[in-house]
Amino acid sequence: MKSIELFAGAGGLGMGLHQAGFEPIQVIERDRYCCDTIRENKERCINHVVNWPLVEGDVRSIDFRPYSGQVDLISGGPPCQPFSLGGKHRAHDDARDMFPQAIRAVREARPRAFIFENVKGLTRSAFRNYFEYIRLQMEHPEIEKRDNESWMEHMARLERHHVQGRRAGLNYRVVSRVVNAANYGVPQKRERVVFVGFRDDLDMEWCFPRETHSMEALLWIQVRDGSYWEHHRVARKARALPERLSLRGQALKERPATLPWRTVRDAVHDLPDPEHSPSAAMAWLNHRFQPGARSYPGHTGSPLDEPAKTLKAGVHGVPGGENMLLRPDGSIRYFTVRESARLQAFPDDYLFHGSWSETMRQLGNAVPVTLARIIGHDVANRLRETT
Repeated sequence: MKSIELFAGAGGLGMGLHQAGFEPIQVIERDRYCCDTIRENKERCINHVVNWPLVEGDVRSIDFRPYSGQVDLISGGPPCQPFSLGGKHRAHDDARDMFPQAIRAVREARPRAFIFENVKGLTRSAFRNYFEYIRLQMEHPEIEKRDNESWMEHMARLERHHVQGRRAGLNYRVVSRVVNAANYGVPQKRERVVFVGFRDDLDMEWCFPRETHSMEALLWIQVRDGSYWEHHRVARKARALPERLSLRGQALKERPATLPWRTVRDAVHDLPDPEHSPSAAMAWLNHRFQPGARSYPGHTGSPLDEPAKTLKAGVHGVPGGENMLLRPDGSIRYFTVRESARLQAFPDDYLFHGSWSETMRQLGNAVPVTLARIIGHDVANRLRETT
């Protein structure tokens, strides 16, 4: 199945969708460093991106009408700074809001389906009306905003159209949900809002894939039967969990049916310690010790035996304390790029281009590959049923 990837970043969403069976006919990204990462991996013949037709440029300058009727899926993560919890929350007043361009691509290319994702901050109560505005535009992409029409006036017109009951022209059935990547086997507690739409004429019913992993299942193997520690060969005296988690684990009466959340230790246990074994670490791509980590309130690092906190892109590429490893003895260090890539489920042969701060920015903005693959696989299966 053919797809178009917008705002591709370093390739996490597109790579997961490729694994799910989508072949991009165009991959668009304007950031030079992200494009350098994709180009470098194309040159290295990395399977997931080697055939990507990469376009380094602004989505606003691209005409999608030539692709009308040729595309099964449009996907992407419109730049999220207007909605990020770390930003200034300007939303519709922010020129960086690229949702209008994502909707234009849908309007012009008329894909059978789309997948768009963004930060959880988009669902904040302060943005509730704008969230609904985005969803209505996705459902009715041909109801375009007029010149000199405010977004609130446009939303009112969309609402009137939506309740008429007539759905002539191009319309989509849209489902949205805040999903936690940890609940799908990603070793990181990363929450994103995901929009999935199917073209109306497909007469499609769809829901998000069932969650497969849980914190309760992790606590069972850590607190109740100890198999987690035995698997990792952690001595009994070195087994440490916060009291709140120990108590929660002790309260479990039966083993959960789900799989355990994956932890930082699960993700990086076989990598050499870059601080204490730098020579061994050199054998791995992007696995270099970065000095200067410090802890301060609100930025205390990710405990080794829990899923990582959400990796952050940071200000001007400099990540905060969320991008640190917190060891059981209380010591901290920054995650290496390779460790961060594992927390985002990128394969070990995928090379990130640029300085440490620049590559961490790419990773902090990425979609976990596993999460993209799981959602994409479910969407692909439903689309195959209609052909």
